[in-house]
Amino acid sequence: MDLRYTLLLCLLIHNQSSSAQPAGVEYKPEQYVCFQASHPIEADGLLEEAEWGQAPWTKPFVDIEGAVKPPPYYTTRAKMLWDEQYFYVAAELEEENLWATYDQRDAVIFQENNFEVFIDPDGDTHNYYELEINALGTVWDLMLTKPYRDGGLAINGWDISGLKKGIHLSGALNDPSDTDRKWTVELAIPWKSITRKIPGEGEIWRANFSRVEWKIENEGGAYRKSINPATGKAFPEFNWVWSPQGVVAMHRPETWGFVQFTEVKAGETKVDFLQDSDDEIKWLLRQVYYAEQEYKKQQGNYAHEIPTLELPEAVSSYPGLGIIATEHVFVASIRTEADTWYIREDGRVWKEKNL
Repeated sequence: MDLRYTLLLCLLIHNQSSSAQPAGVEYKPEQYVCFQASHPIEADGLLEEAEWGQAPWTKPFVDIEGAVKPPPYYTTRAKMLWDEQYFYVAAELEEENLWATYDQRDAVIFQENNFEVFIDPDGDTHNYYELEINALGTVWDLMLTKPYRDGGLAINGWDISGLKKGIHLSGALNDPSDTDRKWTVELAIPWKSITRKIPGEGEIWRANFSRVEWKIENEGGAYRKSINPATGKAFPEFNWVWSPQGVVAMHRPETWGFVQFTEVKAGETKVDFLQDSDDEIKWLLRQVYYAEQEYKKQQGNYAHEIPTLELPEAVSSYPGLGIIATEHVFVASIRTEADTWYIREDGRVWKEKNL
């Protein structure tokens, strides 16, 4: 089978995503205040710098579907910092069986245990970044033009130029004879690779973290995926995340967490998270997007009028909400006093100043 086809197939299987918001799933993304580091951080996986000691951990990761699934049996948490050159990410992953064999860059490393970073700088759900790393330090990085559900392309040839990474293992890799403790990841992502402008005070990005964990067993002194006797295939992987998605699909940037950057140095003083004042409108428009996608799935075309869609009353009656549609495209909008917000059929959301 052609390698590019195999890669695409793996991506699509791993990142299946419905266009609809799951019924009963609460929209409540996690929040994090990212402090500035006083000195450059060495990406060695040890997290020994004083700044890391002052930076808060995220809440422990949960199942990707949220509270409807049991909590993870291993603890995972992350923390973030920044300086003029880098966006720093650290993660601590509790693990009794350290396992990683993929050693080629851009290999499909989620076929084994890994840690994943997702970043959408402008929060429009388009042109965002994914970085995966395993316990060997093998990296897979790619840029997504838009989510797979919207026909997005994964640009696998894109690399985070200047990426620095470090892994520290508390245990022996690929050795079933011992019981390990954890592995830690430290990443320094150059700003120049992901943005044209370093975030300013109070600026908020969308981001999320994921951990892929497989059930494994010892076979002849080596790890292998545990086989489900009922199917004869490997048990499905676990997906544990910082901010839950509601479904088994990471490529829903609109439900990722919020990262608020501050110029306050780590440890100087407490900084409160400031809720994104535009997020209410963006989420209202996202619900119109979900409803339009569902309508087209059922009817074969997009709806031309808001009352035609199945929407909560709070959305359908929101002041200034309108929609323009043809059979194959639509644009929904909400006009406020200063701006007009838009969302279109491929999920991109943006605003323009009113004239």
